[in-house]
Amino acid sequence: MSEIQKPQQLKNIRLLLLDVDGVLTDGSIIYNEHGEETKVFHVRDGLGIRLLQKAGIYVGIVTGRAASNALMHRCRNLEIELIFDDVRDKAAVLTKILKQLKISVQEIAFVGDDLIDLPIMRQIGLPIAVADAHELVMETASWTTTARGGQGAVREVCEALLKAQKKWRPLLEGFKWLEKEEN
Repeated sequence: MSEIQKPQQLKNIRLLLLDVDGVLTDGSIIYNEHGEETKVFHVRDGLGIRLLQKAGIYVGIVTGRAASNALMHRCRNLEIELIFDDVRDKAAVLTKILKQLKISVQEIAFVGDDLIDLPIMRQIGLPIAVADAHELVMETASWTTTARGGQGAVREVCEALLKAQKKWRPLLEGFKWLEKEEN
């Protein structure tokens, strides 16, 4: 996508939907000796999500796997309430989301990494791939992040959305320590 198109598409987004494994995480799945799943999330992605929410942009999860306790804990921590798990056809959840939030498909961005993400990516306004996504996902995406999944890719998307919508600088004003460093 050219740099001219990307900001225009970003300006219209009111909902950021995220896949989990390979987007919010690096795709690794770790099980302990009791069979409990552990995930590693990037802290900067979390702050990016919180800033989006503060700016009035919805954030939701659409994952093909059943939500683990680790994922549910992270969603509670980030106050993400729009969670669709164990979804085989990710595009099928769009009707429910559109009705619930009263938005259009053009106002939705989705960040994905693998083949199961293609159906939803083909139906929304801004399909985004992480840097280490499957080749077909990158071909479908309007934009590919420079960061890999679980390594700050979500934060990159959050900041781009906020900057395109002129919400980044006002949010930074809440960080009083930043003003001293910039002056």
